[in-house]
Parts: sequence; C-alpha cells; structure tokens
Amino acid sequence: MERKVALITGVTGQDGSYLSEFLLAKGYEVHGIIRRSSVDYRERIAHLEGTPNFHLHYADMGDSMSLVKLVGKVQPTEIYNLAAQSHVQVSFDAPEFTADVDAVGVLRILEAVRTNHLENSCKIYQASTSELYGKVEEVPQNEMTPFHPYSPYAVAKLYGFWIIKEYREAYNMFCCSGILFNHESERRGETFVTRKITLAAARIAQGKQDCLYLGNLDSLRDWGYAKDYVECMWLILQHHTPEDFVIATGVQHTVREFATLAFHHAGIELRWEGEGINEKGIVVSVTNPTNAHLVGKVVVAVSEAFYRPTDVVNLWGDPTKAKNELGWNPQTTSFEQLVQIMVQHDMQKVAADHVASVMRTNLAEYLEKGIVK
Repeated sequence: MERKVALITGVTGQDGSYLSEFLLAKGYEVHGIIRRSSVDYRERIAHLEGTPNFHLHYADMGDSMSLVKLVGKVQPTEIYNLAAQSHVQVSFDAPEFTADVDAVGVLRILEAVRTNHLENSCKIYQASTSELYGKVEEVPQNEMTPFHPYSPYAVAKLYGFWIIKEYREAYNMFCCSGILFNHESERRGETFVTRKITLAAARIAQGKQDCLYLGNLDSLRDWGYAKDYVECMWLILQHHTPEDFVIATGVQHTVREFATLAFHHAGIELRWEGEGINEKGIVVSVTNPTNAHLVGKVVVAVSEAFYRPTDVVNLWGDPTKAKNELGWNPQTTSFEQLVQIMVQHDMQKVAADHVASVMRTNLAEYLEKGIVK
C-alpha cells in the first residue's frame, strides 16, 4: 500500500485545521508542527487530538535543526508549509520576525528535505499569497501577472515563492506554490477584518458592542471559504507535474459589501452615508424587535488607525488554471454563504460567551456570600 504521510506546519491555524480534517478523511497519517508556548492555541484542532493517525510534534520554523530532525523522523510523502506570520499590518510592526518565518522558514523546510535525502519521495506545498501582486499591475491576477509586493509580509512571501521555484528547477524537486487569495471561515483569527466584522455584527445585535471601526471600506478582495481552498492545496500536489496555481474564486467584493451582508445576517440592515474617513453605516431596520433602539444609530465608522502605511486595494484572482488543470470548483461555497456561515457561528459564540460570563459572575457572588464553597 502506498504511504500517505503528511507533515503540516501551521497546523493550529485556520487552514491547518481544515487540511488536517481533509487529509485524515483521505486516509493519510497526519503530523502537525506546534510551537512550545505558555499559552495553548490548539482550539482549532482540539477535536482531532487522540484521533488515530493524527500526531503533533514540537518544532519551530526559526529552528532549522528541529525541522531537520522532525522530517527525518516522520519521513513525510507530502509537506504542507502553512506556517507564517500572516497578518499584513503586524508585518509593518515586526518585519524582521516576518522575514525569518515567512521567507527563510521556507528555505529551512526545503533544506530539511534535502538533508534527509527525500528530494525524490516528498512533495512540498508552499502557501503563497495574493499579496505578492500588491500594487496590482493588472486585474484580475493570474499565474503570469507581475508581482509588486507592497508590505513586509508580501516581500517575505515573495522570497518563499521564488526559492520554491529555484529548488524545483535546480534540484528537480516536486515543490509548488499555491497563490491563495483571501480565504475566510468561522475559524479565522479575530484580528482579521472579516472575522472582526462578523463578531462585531453579532455583538451589536446582542447588545454587547456599540460600534465597529474599520479602515478603507473601498478595499476590494476576492474572498473564498478556507474549507474549499484546502482541497485545492491537495490537488496541486496530486498534479502530474509540479506547478504553481492561483487559488481564488474569481469574484470580487468591497469591505463595505462584506459588512453590509454580515449585519444583514445578524438581523440589521444598514445604509451608508458620507465618504472616506467620514463614511458611516447607519441602521435603517432590524428584524428583532428588541433591537428597535438601534434604528438611526451609527454602528459602523471609519478610523484612520486601521489604514496601512501602504495599502493593497484591488485583489482579484483568476482561477482558470486551477479549474481547468486540477478540476477544482472555486464556487463550492459562495460569498453570500461564506458570510452567513461566519455570522451564524459568531451569533452562537457571542450568546454562549454571555451565558458563560453570567455563570462566572453568579459563581463569584455565591462564593463571596458563602452560599457555595
């Protein structure tokens, strides 16, 4: 029987958790890399721990020796390098760390494979990014579109893209990059704009927040569902030749559109007034009578604090190659369905968090009064 052993860096992230589920369902033995930390960030994969064929190992993208040892131990047939400092704004604040993990980290993975003499038996997938196109030179963007990175994150990822290509050509290794456009889900980190929006819509609808502050509402993005995108990652490594692919939906929306739809699914209809920094989202109607007090109120505003030093405003992917050569369907989950999935999840999360908070408060009061011990 053919060995199917996958090693996933960034396994605790959004994509890593979905990819782990996908590969386990395909009969793979899945190994994930985690970093030692005083705070445990395993909530996205907690349901997989204890599952047969799912294993976690300590290593670090900044420590080449740990990667060499682990690759030698696991002997993977496929490596999915998803680990990264993936927040664009944070890359302006921590550019050196971003470069070390997102650029040199890719080189460390490649060299770990070569050091263990697995060049001919281990395929490598590199999670690249639409941010490579940055200050875009054409729309939509495909595999032939020139790169113009516009952030420290994008510059680091560009090194990762080119070093993958170099090792493919220099050492005849099966290594590929998937140029992923924005992909979201209910597992997205809460500091990313889409999750920030869906959580705020849920909190405002349940009286836990007054207003959502955003940056450039006119920014255009090609948003897909992360759960769909991990299938394309796998398909890239099953292709008969190692090639790079754009992974996108081919459909574009503004941040404003995302916010409008998110609030709609939370039972709040918005209208937009003003322009630029003065633009505001105002409630025009609600489906829940208990939120009648919100009508006429500003629940979305723009803050200059969320503008970036250099901002990418027009990302729009062309997934034609992936559709034609891999048979991948980028529209399995529509934009509207994606936003609905995220809002429904966050409506439940906010309600559950409220119940848990009330229970903790009551317990503290009971303890203080000596009712329970």
